[in-house]
Amino acid sequence: MKPQSLNEPAQRLGAHTGKRADGKVRQCAVTRERLAPDALIRFVRSPDGDVVPDVFGKLPGRGAWVTADHRILEDGLNQGVFSRAFKAQSSPMDDIFGEVERQLVQRCKGLLGMAKKSGVAVLGFDQVRAYIRKQPPGWLLEASDGAEDGRNKVHFLAKAIYEDVKVAGALSSAELGMAFGRQHVVHALLEQGSLSDAYSIAYQRLIGFRDPPETGWFSGRHEDLE
Repeated sequence: MKPQSLNEPAQRLGAHTGKRADGKVRQCAVTRERLAPDALIRFVRSPDGDVVPDVFGKLPGRGAWVTADHRILEDGLNQGVFSRAFKAQSSPMDDIFGEVERQLVQRCKGLLGMAKKSGVAVLGFDQVRAYIRKQPPGWLLEASDGAEDGRNKVHFLAKAIYEDVKVAGALSSAELGMAFGRQHVVHALLEQGSLSDAYSIAYQRLIGFRDPPETGWFSGRHEDLE
């Protein structure tokens, strides 16, 4: 699904990626903006001319970089951006948008799995609320298909205590469950720290290709905290 951009992609991504310690930047092949690599998607061209996304940066060869945003990639495809970038006839793989999204979801799930192994993830409604009462979370994770009542009780408890509460809701309960080694997970959180920071970057890239449902969950709402 093509996400609805709530603000300019460079602004959305730049707010969470910042400058890398090594100072590296890449130029978006579509907008020509120079951004940190964390704000873009790398694409590579196979010898037969097919172009595939390389979110993990593992594929060999020279890459073309595009801002992590569905609309910008779509505009670029309409303009023949890859043939221009690679200076050779190039064709995007079938369902290139779906493959970008799949890889971005995989990146998010991988970070969540690392957080669980490192002991900085909290799972379960009661466990999340107990943690919130003691200290601020890095990210609240709410399944996109979870019940409204439960996520409201988690969110508004956090908002009653802390000014800045970040909620990520683009992953389903099955996707969260897969990340954490369970069948389904509806409520979870990441503790503040380096993995939470890494998830910020990964999630902002993901919502360039998948609607973030949390933007419409809590506006103007108040909820019983018990």
